[in-house]
Amino acid sequence: MVYLDHAATTPMRPEAIEALIAALAVVGNPSSIHSAGQRAKRLLEESRERIAATLGADGIEVVFTGNGTEAVNLAIKGLWWSRQATAPSGESLRPRILIPGGEHHATLDTVEWLAAHEGAIVEELPVDDVGRVRLDALETALGRDAASVALVSMLWASNEVGTIQPVAEVAGLTARAGVPLHVDAIAAYGQVPIDFHGLRRATDAPRGAGLVALSVSAHKLGGPAGIGALVLDRSATVEPLIHGGGQQRKVRSGTQDVAAAASFAAAASAVHDRLDSDAERMSALRDRLIAGVLATVPSARLSGDPDAAGRLPGNVHFSFAGCEGDSLLFLLDAAGVAVSTGSACQAGVPEPSHVLMAMGRSEADARGALRITLGHESTDADVDAFLAALPAAHTRAAAAGLAARATSFDR
Repeated sequence: MVYLDHAATTPMRPEAIEALIAALAVVGNPSSIHSAGQRAKRLLEESRERIAATLGADGIEVVFTGNGTEAVNLAIKGLWWSRQATAPSGESLRPRILIPGGEHHATLDTVEWLAAHEGAIVEELPVDDVGRVRLDALETALGRDAASVALVSMLWASNEVGTIQPVAEVAGLTARAGVPLHVDAIAAYGQVPIDFHGLRRATDAPRGAGLVALSVSAHKLGGPAGIGALVLDRSATVEPLIHGGGQQRKVRSGTQDVAAAASFAAAASAVHDRLDSDAERMSALRDRLIAGVLATVPSARLSGDPDAAGRLPGNVHFSFAGCEGDSLLFLLDAAGVAVSTGSACQAGVPEPSHVLMAMGRSEADARGALRITLGHESTDADVDAFLAALPAAHTRAAAAGLAARATSFDR
């Protein structure tokens, strides 16, 4: 099987597997004060420091979570609840949450829950035709009463189309407005440099405002599934989702997974040490894949930023007119190539990609999406295999056409 779905998850790195196996033999709860517990705590804290170093943060600012989705929930809900408690005198809420269109469902579902249960007012900011947030729209939204904004949340880079967002500019706008910013860096971590403290310094961020929270996940860069992290600035205040025990600055209670943290740290360090060279190699594979698709299927339409510097090095995303993305996926899978679609599928009924729709694309484009994502171990042979399998898969998918949106359940 040729694996080209690294944005979904990437294989564990040898260093991460070795660290996990070794750490599984460590006995002791890191919260215990006896020597066994303290040995476990030392390994845990060393791992936290190693991960922090790859993100331009301090160890104390890294809060381990069960996954990236939990980190996103903790950041958004935690900041929301905390900001309500600090609303200006005479006002009961800071009701507004600003997010760009096309965000990941970890963010979308979280803000929708806050709207349904907590009275949040979610304002979706427009994006341009490559999926990049419009800074003028954000500036206008912040200028329309920044004190009423609980937080801004955005992706560092689109997990679907790969477009890198203007994080520094957004961090600057939110810092000047006195509004906290959470960045979901799960798709970007391990592919582009991230400097948490550097961004705060560059934007002269005051306490509790600007970039204060950043979410990452281990399994996206070759660590284990089941552990993520929220980088939380010392000046930020969040209400925890989980109570009991007070671990991790009382932000996320519960016994911490030492082995997973050690494995996460091993993967993060290995990727960070060769970030530039890996990005250069993946970018070359990406560009060759894009050129090959356009030569093989001239009608294919590239999604995301066509400028190589403006998209993740491992991301390729195309729309194929007249094809169902799921049809292409299954046909390529049968040919031994694993990719993903850019669309969600609910109850077996194909739905258009909300990311492409936010970019102004047609429903046909949004339904015919295919995402091909490279990893640190991807090769020219992987690209060759995909390009060899694509023509036949496209011919058959085009012959099948788009599935009917109506089903027997609609009658």
